[in-house]
Amino acid sequence: MTWTNGLWLVAIMVTLAALPSTSVALVVTRSATRGMPDGIAAAAGIVAGDLCFVTLAILGMSVLAQSMGAFFAIIKYAGGAYLIWTGWRLLQASNRPHPLSPSPSPSQYTLLTSFASGLLITLGDVKAIVFYASLFPLFVDMTNLKTGDVAAIIVLTTLTVGGVKVTYAVAARQIVQRLRTTRAQRCGQRLGGTLLIGAGTYMIAKN
Repeated sequence: MTWTNGLWLVAIMVTLAALPSTSVALVVTRSATRGMPDGIAAAAGIVAGDLCFVTLAILGMSVLAQSMGAFFAIIKYAGGAYLIWTGWRLLQASNRPHPLSPSPSPSQYTLLTSFASGLLITLGDVKAIVFYASLFPLFVDMTNLKTGDVAAIIVLTTLTVGGVKVTYAVAARQIVQRLRTTRAQRCGQRLGGTLLIGAGTYMIAKN
């Protein structure tokens, strides 16, 4: 893979990662409601899911993944249900008055939950395998794939997708810190809850 092809690949992946999506809604909400470490953990889960798809695409297993549709359907429904449940909890919390307090300290459990939720919603989109399988041949000779090419693809995927999602996590936290009023917190929780419920419903309903 040449430097020019690498730059084009980065530009495309950054653009797609930055578009509003279920994963963006998850990262922003986890960061705004639980703290930046949770937002970053969710971003790490998304990257891990993308790397799974990248590996499948590189190994030419997109057909195999499509044949395992039932398995990926279960993951998709589980991820969508989790997003809806999390969004509902945020809406319920926004209706209860609570004193203004610092964000809860991240725990191993919440970080693991954030990571798992990011991984689930990514793995639930089996079409990503087909996307990667069709994207990489534009920039890499898949018939003559070298170890360096594989390493470059993995690094670029991690840096582009992870970098964009972490940026969302940081930005969300900074916005919350500037709007530390009870009313702003409630509005943020309601917006986040609505986004997550909508994202989960879309994830379950889409083909």
